[in-house]
Amino acid sequence: QVQLVESGGGLVQAGGSLRLSCAASGRAFNTVAMGWFRQAPGKEREFVAVISKSGRTTLYADSVKGRFTISRDNAKNTVSLQMNSLKPEDTAVYYCAAKVDGSYLNLLNVGGDYWGQGTQVAVSS
Repeated sequence: QVQLVESGGGLVQAGGSLRLSCAASGRAFNTVAMGWFRQAPGKEREFVAVISKSGRTTLYADSVKGRFTISRDNAKNTVSLQMNSLKPEDTAVYYCAAKVDGSYLNLLNVGGDYWGQGTQVAVSS
């Protein structure tokens, strides 16, 4: 079992920044691939970014590449998503996800084994 708790969402104007954090517990954190997904109203959940267990490899959706940065601190059991130059189309509920039996590529392709409760990000124009 892995428990995930997100924080850091909120309301921001277009062009602004937010930093999301996800605290994990229940398993050795460096054995878990981590990622962020989002779901906008009326749309399916979509991949945003994933990071390998070591933190050395990251992948991003084209829509956020160059604006968002995913990172992890294996000593603190946290994964973060720094979001800059936010756009109204970034408005969504953001979910932290963990993949315990697989790589960050598995996480990207099939989703997580465990999910956080979600945190709302709203970007006004």
